[in-house]
Amino acid sequence: MTDLLTNYARARAPKVAAPEAMLNAINRLIPFWTGKMAADVTPETCNIYADTRQRSNGTVRRELGVLQAAINWAHRNGKLSRAVIVALPASAPPRERWLTRDEVARLLRASRTPKARLYLPLFILLGIYTGRRKEGILSLRWPQVDLAAGLIDFEKPGVKSTKKRRGKVRIPARLLPHLIRARRRCSEIGYVVNLEGKHIGNIKKGFGTAAKRAGLRGVTPHTMRHTAATWLMKAGVPIWEAAQFLAMTEQTLRATYAHHHPDFTKGAADAIGKRPVGSRMGA
Repeated sequence: MTDLLTNYARARAPKVAAPEAMLNAINRLIPFWTGKMAADVTPETCNIYADTRQRSNGTVRRELGVLQAAINWAHRNGKLSRAVIVALPASAPPRERWLTRDEVARLLRASRTPKARLYLPLFILLGIYTGRRKEGILSLRWPQVDLAAGLIDFEKPGVKSTKKRRGKVRIPARLLPHLIRARRRCSEIGYVVNLEGKHIGNIKKGFGTAAKRAGLRGVTPHTMRHTAATWLMKAGVPIWEAAQFLAMTEQTLRATYAHHHPDFTKGAADAIGKRPVGSRMGA
């Protein structure tokens, strides 16, 4: 299994949207699966892996999902005679945590430390005002940002689109001045969010420190996406339009965030109290 995972990483890492996340998962998988073969991948061994990791179901699902992808890749390329099904833990319910505007202000203030004052606040603002995932923001380069037209293209050039769509988004008015200032201090082809011009592979630690300093619990970089979706729903934006803005399916938006919309089941609530035409019922 070690060779299988290593070969998969070499072949696929340059082509996926989030290579750092994939390589991190493989580094977590290898110690457990070293010395085992594809035939050893059973529901029992997958459960043992989950127990040894002692992490959330979501984390284990992502890691075992990479194992499944590696096995599928090996089978498609003739390195395995048959595909093997990886048993995944149950998916966790969607997180409800989102930030109020006051909490965002606190997080921004807490993020302005001497070391992170240039990149972390910009990351937070991009997350809040575009609703894009961490990987999409950290891989964004200035050629993808058209300040004159007011558009950002989050699709990574040369990388095939995945189900985690990135799409294009119009730059909100509150975000534009921050991007203009950031553009003045960066190279034309560099990363929008950067540390002294260098790519930032993972922002989780710095973000977590800022959240703790701001007194915010249960907040991760992905909370920015939850916040953007929730704010759009609370503002009454039509679901189809919000879904397009966020590069999210309408199904996901309805299932996770629609209850924040002011019109959520309003028609049904109004109708259920109305007496049917011609009815003499007292209720």
